Amino acid sequence: MIIEIDFNSDEALYLQLRNQIIMGIATSQFREGDSLPSVRQLADTIGINMHTVNKAYTVLKQEGYVKVDRRKGAVIAIDVDRMRTLEELKRELQVTLAKSRCKNISKEEIHELIDEIYGEYGGLK
Repeated sequence: MIIEIDFNSDEALYLQLRNQIIMGIATSQFREGDSLPSVRQLADTIGINMHTVNKAYTVLKQEGYVKVDRRKGAVIAIDVDRMRTLEELKRELQVTLAKSRCKNISKEEIHELIDEIYGEYGGLK
């Protein structure tokens, strides 16, 4: 997976990294059990501070996307706590849908966007 960081973005670098790894998992570029590059290796490759990579990995661990193995480093380990994930998704969607409603975006337009995004992740059901 090629990680691209936008140094001009208002979004924090560690969040950009976190989001790209999550998208890599969703698109099967990363699979359960795959090792991520070491903190130092990834920092050198994309030209950011090691502490930034470490923070992204820590957040991914807290969110249940990776676990840390003493020998393998950060390893993709998707959290199976589906109910917790659904509750988090619901909270996030409530805000997103409220913003959409304020901008007069229709339910149909939202459904089209969801279908388009799901299609990018291999048509998950």
